[in-house]
Amino acid sequence: MVDYSKWKDIEISDDEDDTHPNIDTPSLFRWRHQARLERMAEKQKEMEEMKKQKRKYDEEVKTLKKKLSQTKESSGVEDMSKLKSALAELERKGEELVSKQKELEKKERLEPWNVDTISSDGFSKTVINRPPTRKNEELSEEEKELRMKDFVKKHEANIKKYGMYRSFDDSRRYLMEHPELACEDTANYLVVWCINLEMEEKHDLMSHVAHQTICMQFILELAKQLERDPRSCVSAFFHRIQQAEPEYKKAFTDELEAFKDRIRKRAEQKLEEMMKEAEEEERQKRLGPGGLDPIEVMETLPESR
Repeated sequence: MVDYSKWKDIEISDDEDDTHPNIDTPSLFRWRHQARLERMAEKQKEMEEMKKQKRKYDEEVKTLKKKLSQTKESSGVEDMSKLKSALAELERKGEELVSKQKELEKKERLEPWNVDTISSDGFSKTVINRPPTRKNEELSEEEKELRMKDFVKKHEANIKKYGMYRSFDDSRRYLMEHPELACEDTANYLVVWCINLEMEEKHDLMSHVAHQTICMQFILELAKQLERDPRSCVSAFFHRIQQAEPEYKKAFTDELEAFKDRIRKRAEQKLEEMMKEAEEEERQKRLGPGGLDPIEVMETLPESR
């Protein structure tokens, strides 16, 4: 298993550098902290504004396309030309929004971790009249199985969609939109899916899903090391893996290759087990009176001379 302990050595304090003895150090650190909070608030404001513009853009495009369809049916050539021009201008605006979104996301990835980003609640909500979720180790095997069946029933389509992503950016974005997927049940489902794909000889697709499986397992392990909710470690993991030193990326690649090797071996074992079960089932069908297998009886008869 990969050693994530090095990931815990993150500089998250404002009070580690030296200051002049005549400077009011506590006040200086408070000012620095406040300045950082203001920068984070400004960045959050930019992201919210960009999302607002994106929603408005999507609505305008939808409205224009509807008008184009209606105008086409009524054969309004002049109106059609105006609407097409408006749509082209809107699409140009959309390209600018996409460019701006990528720029903001790049700034977010390059932003160093600090006490306010790594220690803040990734997801906060108020739950009324609902008991706290039991920790996984407190559940019996039967309870775990029932929980996973219920989870897969609700989220199977989204799990498979996540499994088909490849880039770190797309995976991070999707998990941020579907934080409920950052859990052990998703990882277990992906492992089983990989085994089934290998048994079906869909080797390339198995390798693809295996990559996403290891991403999820890294997130879970990071959450365990930091003693955090896995949902709050999604962005942290993808930030680290994209900005990591070669040794971290090598650890990820080595774990991925080892995982695929385990999947191939397990798929081979399952196929052998299935063949043995099929042979035994066929044998049971052949059994005659007294539980004798005609083929076995024939093989034990002496050869005729």
